[in-house]
Formats: sequence, structure tokens, C-alpha cells
Amino acid sequence: MAHRIYTTSFASVYPLYVAKAERKGRTKDEVDTIIRWLTGYDEAGLERQLAAEVDFDTFFATAPKMNEDRALIKGVVCGVRVENVEEPLMREIRYLDKLVDELAKGKAMAKILRGGDV
Repeated sequence: MAHRIYTTSFASVYPLYVAKAERKGRTKDEVDTIIRWLTGYDEAGLERQLAAEVDFDTFFATAPKMNEDRALIKGVVCGVRVENVEEPLMREIRYLDKLVDELAKGKAMAKILRGGDV
């Protein structure tokens, strides 16, 4: 059975990512940088996806180019090790969750992006 988050609008969760970062002194631009690094969307592409209110499944399925370095993302989100999540879409969602968590915890952007650039 598919998880409910797959059919949830990405645009409905996006403000929660931004709010989490901002509560810890980080910015919306930094959240956007992380999302663009992970998915390959450019600024306009991300804005289009948000405006279209696509679900998580569509958001990741239509991503221009998932970053190959995302496999370097390790750690626990919601009590689950992201590298052990077997279902591909859930793993992508957990990668994003982990990156936002790292941002909110004050980690340097270069480390969050695994040494890469946007």
C-alpha cells in the first residue's frame, strides 16, 4: 500500500520545511538551494512545481536530475536510517527531510551539499 505522503502536495509541505529552517535562523533561499541540489530543478522549475501543487510522487518523478551524491546522505530521520529505506520514493523524501534537518541544526551548507555546488 502506498504511503499517504506520496499523494500529498509538495507545496503543502514546503512551507513546513521553510518554517523549520527559519526557526533556527536559516533562510528560505537555503532551503531552496538544498532542494535544487537534490533534484536538479532550477529556481523557475521549483516555482512551477510549487504553483502546480504537484504531489511528492510527481515532484520527484519529474525532477530534472537527481543528484548522484545523494547516496552520501546518511543518518536518522523519524527514527529510520535514510540509507536503509528500501522504497525508492520514500528514500528520496527522507533524503530531503535529512537535508532540511541538517540545515536546521546549523550544519554548514558545503557539508549539507556533500561538498558540491548547486
